Amino acid sequence: MDFTIEFYETAGGVCPVRDFLNGLSASDPGDFASVMAGLAKLRNRQYHREPLSKSIGGGLFELRHVGKLNTRILWFFVKGRRIIAVHAIRNKARSIALRDRQTALERMQDWLTRI
Repeated sequence: MDFTIEFYETAGGVCPVRDFLNGLSASDPGDFASVMAGLAKLRNRQYHREPLSKSIGGGLFELRHVGKLNTRILWFFVKGRRIIAVHAIRNKARSIALRDRQTALERMQDWLTRI
């Protein structure tokens, strides 16, 4: 059985990951295609580990794509074989900045309190 992938939306209807992906599609179509392929692979549980995916603590995971810039989609699991993508970033660093991790955790908590 496959997992479904959903994007976090704020109470006001803003979808940060979708907005990020739309911008990536316009600025770097090659990386966009690779990230979308990675998201599609996450539907299969065999890809829920390295090198495609990795736990970053606090219930969060990252989908990693290495290109001109490292592209990361931060996500978490919920019951019913669902994956919720909450934050997306591009950077040159090997690690995720504390503020990005905090943003993802806040969005995860927001999502969990509103379901």
